[in-house]
Amino acid sequence: MQMLTLPAPAKLNLMLHITGRRADGYHELQTLFQFLDYGDELSFRLREDGQIRLLTELPGVDHDSNLIVRAARLLQRESGCTLGADIQLTKRLPMGGGIGGGSSDAATSLLGLDHLWNTGLGEDRLAELGLSLGADVPVFVRGRAAFAEGVGERLQPVDLAEPWFLVIAPQVSVSTAEIFADPELTRNTPAITVRSLLAGGGHNDCQPVVEKRYPEVRNALSLLNKFVQARMTGTGACVFGSFPNEGEADKVRRQLPATLPSFVARGRNVSMLHRSLEQMAQEASA
Repeated sequence: MQMLTLPAPAKLNLMLHITGRRADGYHELQTLFQFLDYGDELSFRLREDGQIRLLTELPGVDHDSNLIVRAARLLQRESGCTLGADIQLTKRLPMGGGIGGGSSDAATSLLGLDHLWNTGLGEDRLAELGLSLGADVPVFVRGRAAFAEGVGERLQPVDLAEPWFLVIAPQVSVSTAEIFADPELTRNTPAITVRSLLAGGGHNDCQPVVEKRYPEVRNALSLLNKFVQARMTGTGACVFGSFPNEGEADKVRRQLPATLPSFVARGRNVSMLHRSLEQMAQEASA
């Protein structure tokens, strides 16, 4: 195989509780992840010379600092692989949106290049590598809707309803580090069990801080709340509401200002990335 194209799906944090702060500065949290059938796309072309080249420039992101490049080089180093790749990114997910764009791209790079280079590290090892790139990367490597604890690395797969979501992407990039450093952030929400969470409840402890700092997010929440219960994902900036079908979600989307980017997508318990890899495996064995 010389070339491979794979999706890098978005995710939503359906809730996010901050339950404490560790001595190393990281926050203990509880969150519920679900994927969307919408996201970025990455194409990998094999190189024999070991070079990693990301052919798509992202404004304000240095080539060597990009999580895609870092993931590829990490996989090279840990597997001892001498192959390289040219990587093309089709970017749809906003940066700083809280829907996992960079983390998902990193996970797709790990899984895609593990496949293309035939390094055979396996999901457990790839998830471990992913955690060193970012707390959200392992959930994309695993590819299953999950209840996450710790810093986001302890994952318990869950089966959730798969509604349609309207996602609004205010044109502002929220700094996760800035939100977690805010002295007004709630850090003592009592821990809950996944059973009680699935029975109903949950909120986002980061939302009040983001609303105070970013009026664009506050305005988007206020606008969407006119139609449906609006929530913020992760540390923002994206906000979302759930609908029983695509038509109702799209009806609300058409009533939003044309200047406010938005999209409609289906919630998925198995990510598009893993669906694609499973289909490839089935075709290869046919």
